[in-house]
Amino acid sequence: MPSHSKLSNALVACRDLCFSYDTAVEPLLSDVTAHFPRGFTGIIGANGAGKSTLLRLLVGKLLPTSGVIEGVDDAVYCEQRTDYPPPMFADFLEDPSSQAYQLRGRFGVEVDFLARWISLSPGECKRAQIAHALWRMPDLLALDEPTNHIDADARDLLVQNLKHYRGVGLVVSHDRALLDALCTQCLWLEPPRASVFPGGYSEADSQRLMQRERAVKARDKLLQENKKLQREMTRRRSQAAGEHKARSKRGLVGKDSDAREKINRARVSDGKAGSGLRQMSGRAAQAQTRLAQASVEKAFATGIWLPGSTSPRDAVLKLAPGELALGNNRTLRWPQIVIKPDDRIAIAGTNGVGKSTFLRHVTGLLSVPQDKVVTLEQEISAEKSAAVLEALRQQDKSVLGHLMNVVSRLNSRPERLLVSRQPSPGEVRKLMLAIGIVRAPFVLVMDEPTNHLDLPSIQALEVALQSCPCALIVVSHDQRFLHNIGVTGWRIETDAAGESILHVD
Repeated sequence: MPSHSKLSNALVACRDLCFSYDTAVEPLLSDVTAHFPRGFTGIIGANGAGKSTLLRLLVGKLLPTSGVIEGVDDAVYCEQRTDYPPPMFADFLEDPSSQAYQLRGRFGVEVDFLARWISLSPGECKRAQIAHALWRMPDLLALDEPTNHIDADARDLLVQNLKHYRGVGLVVSHDRALLDALCTQCLWLEPPRASVFPGGYSEADSQRLMQRERAVKARDKLLQENKKLQREMTRRRSQAAGEHKARSKRGLVGKDSDAREKINRARVSDGKAGSGLRQMSGRAAQAQTRLAQASVEKAFATGIWLPGSTSPRDAVLKLAPGELALGNNRTLRWPQIVIKPDDRIAIAGTNGVGKSTFLRHVTGLLSVPQDKVVTLEQEISAEKSAAVLEALRQQDKSVLGHLMNVVSRLNSRPERLLVSRQPSPGEVRKLMLAIGIVRAPFVLVMDEPTNHLDLPSIQALEVALQSCPCALIVVSHDQRFLHNIGVTGWRIETDAAGESILHVD
């Protein structure tokens, strides 16, 4: 049975930690041993590798199948989803202390956020979630994708505040700059194994790749040694068989005493080849054991091609100047808009100016068949995620195989996805993208597409979008991603009266 104990020095540790979901054939985590000192540790790994599960285990929201967790009782977990306000959020809004006042001001948290939670943008919800967590000042702070949805200014503010945190911090993130700025070590999950490397993401990744290169060289050397021993074994077997035949008395004339005496002397010495063969067999067995122990984590191929197509119409969207209600007595205005079949548009702006609202509005007005529009929403609810996975399981084998191949090329393991009870947000986004790909879309509409994705998946998506021939409309705060896919920038800004205005380049 698992056990928990409190450490007085705020160190968090796990020893021989194992965890399996009831529906899984293999454990998700196996014999994970690690120490997490004060400061931040980055938790790195592919979507579905168990990063969020490990956070939930360490903060006490899940019980391990076996193993020991040593930690603190005072822990806060900021999960990826922001469907609901965090516990004690009302207390944070009402707290008159200077600390609460400063946090609310820095993160733009208004006193009516609780009442308006369902109408807030995902970025506003994420800022409020993190401000509330910092207000609680826990001994253990676990952050799951903290930069999802937030704009550049909020991200810089987040980094500045987290640098002053003095407890044990755990952070799951695809934001390489954040990990480099905060982390003193990184734990790399490659199920069922886990390895700890010093430094932020860049240093840890370099150490991990060097370790893998050394392991590959050691394994290759053992393979060569094993092949050489097997060739020598074959030669000595042949030699031993010849000596055995020479020592045989079969076929000798009954009174040929001289020949029999020579054979007896050879048998007393037991034959050099036979003795050498036994020695060689022992060496070969030892080499096989070393080779079996020299495991190297399998590297899976990544990279997809989006078989999109180009709409035959002269434009996929023609929109006259207009305005749209945003709520809270605010509006968004735009000029005349025309999007051509091969245009690639990025819509930028700070949190709360109406980017996602505008994206949903124009998606419903596109002049292409709906089955030729692929939409990736910014946030996908847990209920919808489960429904998408269940619909996948009902597909026939040929369709399922094609979809799972795309998911695999986006750095997820299909066998783990299919047996999961609740897929991770990143896995759901990959799955929805895979479902859309088979429709050869005319338009891709993507709201914060890099949210929740692991780094190899982001890079694979960038390459795919660079050559995709269909129209692209994307909202993203990830400037590196936007630069790599090559887009025309539109921007939503607020005027002096607080109204949002779309500026089209």
